Amino acid sequence: MLNISKRGEQMPASPIRKLVPYAEAAKKKNIKVYHLNIGQPDIETPAAMMEAVKHADMPILEYSHSAGNESYRKKLATYYTKTGISVNYNEILITTGGSEAILFAFFACLDEGDEVIISEPLYANYIGFACEAGVNVVPVRSTIETGFKLPPVSEFEKAITPKTRAILVCNPNNPTGYLYSNEEMLEIGAICKKHGLYFLSDEAYREFCYSDSEYTSVMHLPGLEENAILLDTISKRYSACGARIGALVTKNRNVYNAALKFGQARLSPPGLAQILAEAAIDLPDDFFDASKAEYMGRRDLLVSRLNQMGGVYCPNPGGAFYAMAKLPIDDSDKFCQWMLEEFSYNNQTAMFAPGTGFYITPGLGLNEVRMAYVINKESISNAMDCLQEALKVYPGRVSR
Repeated sequence: MLNISKRGEQMPASPIRKLVPYAEAAKKKNIKVYHLNIGQPDIETPAAMMEAVKHADMPILEYSHSAGNESYRKKLATYYTKTGISVNYNEILITTGGSEAILFAFFACLDEGDEVIISEPLYANYIGFACEAGVNVVPVRSTIETGFKLPPVSEFEKAITPKTRAILVCNPNNPTGYLYSNEEMLEIGAICKKHGLYFLSDEAYREFCYSDSEYTSVMHLPGLEENAILLDTISKRYSACGARIGALVTKNRNVYNAALKFGQARLSPPGLAQILAEAAIDLPDDFFDASKAEYMGRRDLLVSRLNQMGGVYCPNPGGAFYAMAKLPIDDSDKFCQWMLEEFSYNNQTAMFAPGTGFYITPGLGLNEVRMAYVINKESISNAMDCLQEALKVYPGRVSR
């Protein structure tokens, strides 16, 4: 019998998608499933973006430049300028989604066996990307009791070893929705400067910040031109997840040139999707106002309903469209599967992402789930009705 690779064995299943077969089985039983498990917005992709693809005048769908179409990179530079990020188009590498941007950053900045420090809970796919790159993730724990505030600088200092090459943050955060303050970003920047580390910043949700604190990009921080690498995507802000267009942005020429070589190896990012993404830059400046207001309303409803349930706690997220909730349950993996396999209320149930998949440290996240408020308020309300009733009868309910 042939064996698969150790990498293949070690590659984790997605905690966000691994329960899909159970959801499909529930639907075959005519049970309505409310999907709060995945960050797939229900807001329509802007019509102008779709029209740009429909009316593209291109007799041949050619390879683009490996760094992405120059016209798109130049327009994207103007978008960043509006957010206070000063870059030119030769500092932008277009990638196949934000996923490839993260992978290219790992490939360009870390060798096999090197370490990247990430505050946990963390975006689950970082673990998968690290596995692909042969990189080790070193977690620094944040807790739901503090609202997932950045751990003390001393905790990051303790985690640094001779193998440490980078610190990675997601701001606003997936899965917690936490919005890192300017002071917190400066603290991480100072650590990276002091120890000669790369500062990788995943900023996929920058348009969706709900607190009074202003969004701070890694590219806003002074004196970090050699350390800072911005990881980005159009997926969330334009509700264009299927386009698979992201970006790696850095002023560090060595990093950029190394990442470009990986880009050349995969030839080019998607051609039609770049046309769609370029059209997005021409959307009016107030385009995000409506979607931001909608997400804020959904957040307020979700958090309010959760905190009204006995034994449940959910901090108020400052950004993105995710919330982590602590539930009175024994095992979030079992609970989320049980919700799909064995429970329904008024012929409905809800699908969440088990908290365990967002932690590196064994045993954490057993009583937590991540919820994505990307469905309308009526559906959120119905999903919370299901959760409220489920917690009354779940066999693994525990007293807190």
